[in-house]
Amino acid sequence: MTGLPLPLPATRAAATARLTNFLPRAGLPYAARRNEDLPGHLHVSGLSPYLRHRLLTEAEVIDATLRTHPQGAEKFLAEVWWRTYWKGWLERRPGIWSAYRQGLTAALNRVQTESGLRQQWEAACSGTTGIDGFDHWAQELAATGYLHNHARMWFASIWIFTLRLPWELGADFFLRHLIDGDPASNTLSWRWVGGLHTPGKIYAATADNIAKNTNGRFRPSGLARTCPPLPMQPHPAPRATPIGDALHPGLSTALLLHEDDLAGDTPPALADAGPLIFLTTTTRRSTLSVNPIVTAFVDDALTDTALRLGQPEAPRFTDAALEALADHLAAQGIAQLATPYAPIGPTAAALQRLEPLLDARGIRLARLLRDHDAAAWPHATHGFFRFREAVMGG
Repeated sequence: MTGLPLPLPATRAAATARLTNFLPRAGLPYAARRNEDLPGHLHVSGLSPYLRHRLLTEAEVIDATLRTHPQGAEKFLAEVWWRTYWKGWLERRPGIWSAYRQGLTAALNRVQTESGLRQQWEAACSGTTGIDGFDHWAQELAATGYLHNHARMWFASIWIFTLRLPWELGADFFLRHLIDGDPASNTLSWRWVGGLHTPGKIYAATADNIAKNTNGRFRPSGLARTCPPLPMQPHPAPRATPIGDALHPGLSTALLLHEDDLAGDTPPALADAGPLIFLTTTTRRSTLSVNPIVTAFVDDALTDTALRLGQPEAPRFTDAALEALADHLAAQGIAQLATPYAPIGPTAAALQRLEPLLDARGIRLARLLRDHDAAAWPHATHGFFRFREAVMGG
């Protein structure tokens, strides 16, 4: 049994090797000990950084798990499906992401004008609050780019209910430090802890639960005894599920890959696609500085993908250079740009800004939606358990 190697190698080979190593433990051993936050993170898969960037896809992990464990791995499979559920739920309610970004801007403005809030926020981010466990997790996250899932829940609960800091600041702290920081999973998980996802339902961290699942390493005192849900607005009505675009045959086509999907398993119609291009939006995960561990992982993942696809010199463009990207394509006579569908977040926003630039140059943008997402996202209508019944059969 091996722990989580840090720093993580950002390659598909490392992702598939980790999956292979974990699969024997994906059944009862995972179910029994998945909540334990112990040094080395021995009892979880450690696949989330790879799934976040789709160096490994959810469909691959689900298929491999079911082949190894036709029964008995429901707990692990549910965790994989949670990621799909969050993406589908947010995809159908993009206003939640916009509201988070607006709330974050307002909270950061308060930090600039309220010295007491600024001091509390800085102490929470640097791990100097004096709260046992919480300070360790803040420092572990900044140093490694990773936190155990249960520790994330405890941390968010303490941030919201004990420290009474704006939840958006905490979600931003995670998003700029987590290698697996995902707009949907991160934003909606913080909302869930605070009682903003399921009305009236919150997650309250307790000293006993923390002590039990850290093998006594931490037992914080002074945690909030009452945790009233944060005031919430009704959820917006869900929009129609995206269907993606079809490729137009006969057009000179380039492939644009981005950090939301680096599997590189292009459709058969793109088997002989022209040039490969990368788009990066890592720095847009936050208006503050993103942890260099995160940017290094993405950079290495792009390098690995370029090598796997046989185009090691594939150019990289940031979302600050969209005009240059469009000009580059036009100069090569490209008439169609194919790209994996990017769910709500910085990459989707960049593609939205890129599309009219391509149109002006006579280039068509085709967003290719994966079958896994197309089949699952329509079921992300209410809570996870209804979703799980639809995709897992109960």
